[in-house]
Amino acid sequence: MSVAFSDSVRRELDRLLTRYPDKEAVILPALYMAQKEFGYVSDEAIEYIAGLLGVSPAQIEGVATFYTMFNRKPVGKYHVQICRNISCSLLGAEHLIEHVSKKLGIQPGETTPDGKFTLSKAECLGSCGTAPVMQVNDDYHENLTEEGIDALLDRLT
Repeated sequence: MSVAFSDSVRRELDRLLTRYPDKEAVILPALYMAQKEFGYVSDEAIEYIAGLLGVSPAQIEGVATFYTMFNRKPVGKYHVQICRNISCSLLGAEHLIEHVSKKLGIQPGETTPDGKFTLSKAECLGSCGTAPVMQVNDDYHENLTEEGIDALLDRLT
């Protein structure tokens, strides 16, 4: 499989490259672009980005695997991430993970057979004051309850 950015994404990357004296500074934005463009950061995307930036694939891989926001395998149309850090756990996150798992018929780390939902446990979504919290794609949903989760997931199906 060969990957390549669309013309508009390539122009944006080229624009970013003019703003920084060090191409390594563009690794994070390039990974975000790849994930948005291709759905996840594949090995092929890592090789492609490394070639564009003139750095080693190992440098790109190191960044992509360090940050948990980069998906290294395909995820569903809706990536449901439930925080399980201390505040969320104290307010029932583990129970909510079980609830979503049962509702979707998948375990954390899995994707529904129709490719619509992927369920993940998140270590911290940084919203302790509104715990428990989950992120669906780029949107946060806070002060979770089973009923609220069910209503949201029903709207997405």
